[in-house]
Amino acid sequence: MSTYKKILVAIDSTDEADEVIAAAEVIARQNDAKVHLLTVVKPIHYAYTGYESVGAYSGFQTFEAQAQAAALANLTDRAERLGQSEDQVAVIVGKPSVAIKEHAKNLNVDLIVMGSHGRHGIGLLLGSTANGVLHGAPCDVMTVRIST
Repeated sequence: MSTYKKILVAIDSTDEADEVIAAAEVIARQNDAKVHLLTVVKPIHYAYTGYESVGAYSGFQTFEAQAQAAALANLTDRAERLGQSEDQVAVIVGKPSVAIKEHAKNLNVDLIVMGSHGRHGIGLLLGSTANGVLHGAPCDVMTVRIST
């Protein structure tokens, strides 16, 4: 069994994220590991149109900045409840599976912990984001089955 010293917890802003955090906390306590929290905000133009929409770009930027601010406030609140510092929190705009892997690599983490509903198309067993992270991750990946 691996010893984990740095854990990245990739969550969204829903209450279900608490299940993922709780699972990561257990592993962190067992290994005396440092936990980092990450939320990835999809680029608004991509999330809603699927392609680059130059004409509406300034409106997208404003909405995207608001989404980032809301995600950061949510993540910071969760981090404070865990007794974590601001340097252990990040909000990134991008494709979730790619951003999670890049952030894990940049932080040199030993483990990525994330939730999975397991109901999404091609990634039916894990979920599309979890499936995307698993393929090419720079470290171990643990998915927490979200109860529905």
